[in-house]
This record gives sequence, C-alpha cells and structure tokens, in this order.
Amino acid sequence: MPSRYPAAFEGFVAPARARPQVWRLLAGLCLAGLGYALWSAGAVALYWGALGPERPESWASALPDAETPAGAFVMLSTVLGMALGTVLAARLFHARRSATLFGRAPVVPRDFVIAAGLVGVIYAASLALWFARFDPVPQLDPGRWLALLPFALLAVLIQTGAEELVFRGYLQQQLAARFRSPLVWLLLPSLGFGLAHYDPGATGANLWLVVAATALFGLAAADLTARSGSIGAAWGFHFANNTAALLVVAVKGTIPGLALFTTPYTADDPAMARLLAIDIATLGIAWFVVRRALQR
Repeated sequence: MPSRYPAAFEGFVAPARARPQVWRLLAGLCLAGLGYALWSAGAVALYWGALGPERPESWASALPDAETPAGAFVMLSTVLGMALGTVLAARLFHARRSATLFGRAPVVPRDFVIAAGLVGVIYAASLALWFARFDPVPQLDPGRWLALLPFALLAVLIQTGAEELVFRGYLQQQLAARFRSPLVWLLLPSLGFGLAHYDPGATGANLWLVVAATALFGLAAADLTARSGSIGAAWGFHFANNTAALLVVAVKGTIPGLALFTTPYTADDPAMARLLAIDIATLGIAWFVVRRALQR
C-alpha cells in the first residue's frame, strides 16, 4: 500500500488477497446487480399487492411514489438486494465471510459515530444557512414525521450501509487486492458510485453535475475507508449526509416521502448548479474534519 495510507488499510484489504482475480470481481458485481434487480422487483410487487382491489391496472402506474412515506421506504429498501448479492458473491467467488467486508469489528461502530457526529454538526450549520436564504416547502406533518422518524432513520442506516458494503467494502477491497495504484482502487469505485446515481429524468441538464458531485462524495468515502481500514467512517459520513438530504430537506422530485420539508426548486433547476458547488464545498469541509479526527 502507498505509504500515505496507514497499515490499517492493509489489514482491511488482506482478506481479499487470496482470490483477487478480476473475473471473480466482475462475476461478483453481476451477482450484486442481479440481487438488486430481483429485490427491487419483489419490493415493487409487494407494494403493488398492498394497494388492494383498487390497485393500478398497469405495472408502470404501480411503481412506488417517492413522495409518500410508503413509496420512500420501498425505494430505500431496493439496495438491500444489491448488498445481499454482494455478500453471496464474497462467499461464492472469494471464499470470504461477510464480516470481512466491514473491517475490524471494534473500529466500525467507533468510526461510524465519530463521522456521523462531526458531519451531522457541519450539515446542521449548512442547513441553518440554507433556511436563512430559502423558504422550505412543508412535506410531512411534523407529528407524523416524528412518528415515522425512528423507522426512517433505520431505513437510511440500512440503505447507506448497503451502499458502503458494495462500493467500499467489496469493490474497493477487491480492486486494492489486485492493483497497487490508488488511481484504480480510489477512483473506480467512486466513478461507479457516481454513475449509480445517473438519473436524467430527475436531474435534466444538471445530470453530469449531480453525477460528478456524487462521485466526489464517493471519493471522500473511499479515502476515509483507506485512512481508517473499515467502512465505519464512510458509513457514518453517508448516514449523516442522507439523513439531512432525505429526512430533513429533500430536493423536490427526488425521494421526499420521509422529509419534513422539500426545496422550492427541483433537481433539474438551473440554479442547482450553483447550489451543488456549495454542497461540494461543504462536503470537502466535512471530509477534511473527519479525516483529521481519524488521524488522532
């Protein structure tokens, strides 16, 4: 490993070194994709069946409405299939236990709490500045929002953990076991993470700006994983970010069903370009603070 990364990362990657072949990784990613597709189809089918006798006649019209709490829960649950496919891939193609995808057990919760706490404070300050400039649009009734909050936090915890398991716990590990260059094992998972959020229907002309901003988030998470030797810090960072973006103020037209407020603009609004620059700056500050905390 490059000397600027601690020995903890070598310990994190070590379980992947026994079977680092690229074909195994590609097969594992295919299995993760299959798990995502099957789980998503099953979740939508259950949602459709739960609509009762007045359910829509077409499959397309029965897709979960992300503006409702039920639809948002379904949308957040879809990544579980990808995570389960990844766990199965680690066992089948790499003879690895699922625990090796997380890193050392004592480190994961510690780094999660440190990162989530620090990022939560920074994002709270950022939201306070946002509220001073924009008029939020009420989404959920405060009483209902509070009643759903414990379940919503659990859903975000699972959703962010599943994504970190795939991109940092499997893809980054396996690439680092096969390639020594950080240009491979830092950049490729980050680019994949950005492209996983490719949504031209919602983001319009801002599509590639959103993909780039998400890839930068992936790069920050990959660096924290390399710095700490577990997915704990990246998971905590991701959890705090998504809690703010999905449960407090969600961008209109994304997944606002569990949010207290939505923005007065949508993700394809031309003004989003400037706001994304501010988000990236906030991300950079949060990454720097967490990275310094992990060095102590």
